[in-house]
Amino acid sequence: MTGQVRTVDGRVAGRRGQATRQKLLDCLREMLDTSPYRDVKVIDVARMAGTSPATFYQYFQDVESAILEIANDMAKDGARLKALTEDQGWTGKGGYAAAEALVDGFLDFWREYEPILRVVDLASAEGDKRFYKVRQSILNAVTTGLTEAIEEVHTKGKSADEVAPNAMAGTLVAMLAAVSGHQKGFETWKIKMKDVRPALSTLVYMGITGKKPPR
Repeated sequence: MTGQVRTVDGRVAGRRGQATRQKLLDCLREMLDTSPYRDVKVIDVARMAGTSPATFYQYFQDVESAILEIANDMAKDGARLKALTEDQGWTGKGGYAAAEALVDGFLDFWREYEPILRVVDLASAEGDKRFYKVRQSILNAVTTGLTEAIEEVHTKGKSADEVAPNAMAGTLVAMLAAVSGHQKGFETWKIKMKDVRPALSTLVYMGITGKKPPR
């Protein structure tokens, strides 16, 4: 952890307090792996962390505010997705490899943070602006990176420019997020993720370059 960690009433937490707070967050995240977030109670998180509900309330107003802390940390890690759009040569075999790396990045990110993203998506759909902001901070950054990549390809005359770069970028990012969040669903359709991966990579490559990927 970096920077000062404060309690709900504004006091700066000491080293032990910071460790306790982090343990509460770790236990909460572990519980979200197996339970719907509305079923998670403060007393259960506190008990798992070996402390009391009163201690929980020193650091968080409620379970949702604690989840938001985890979500904000996740959003910071989401910068790695935007990094996958930067300094890439998007044409030819190297471009297809870059598309594959971006697809893998999304799939891995969603697998790693699936319980938290599930809460973020649900709360965002219900109009919670705090969680909506988290979701948008992740996706907007990638959309910006892809927009710049598509504009660069257009500038070099290596792609048709009938579609606005930002519209294409936003569409690709929405597709990547939706498919990444549906990985378990593909199994029920008897579709293997190893087959979804090249399908996604092909669509990303074609969206950026306007061409079929090299074989």
